[in-house]
Amino acid sequence: MDYTITLTEAQRKAMEYVAVDVDTWITNAAEVRANTAIDKICSIYTTYKLDRNEPITAVGKAAMVDAAYAEGVIQTVAQRNAGISTAAGS
Repeated sequence: MDYTITLTEAQRKAMEYVAVDVDTWITNAAEVRANTAIDKICSIYTTYKLDRNEPITAVGKAAMVDAAYAEGVIQTVAQRNAGISTAAGS
């Protein structure tokens, strides 16, 4: 998935002060944050299933993220902020 951001000239110059390649730095920051979230979701999902003596049938991290959402174990930030409950999360 591609995302586009716009920096002001001052922001671009500031980023060039701290990064050799601004695009690479921004991409790396997003990927590291996403991978940290994946690890957290997998931990939440695993704990949820183990606490209920339920089998974990999702194989691999991507499948566990999908299952955690599908089973209502986790919600997006927007859903949490809106107070939307899910079956498992309520």
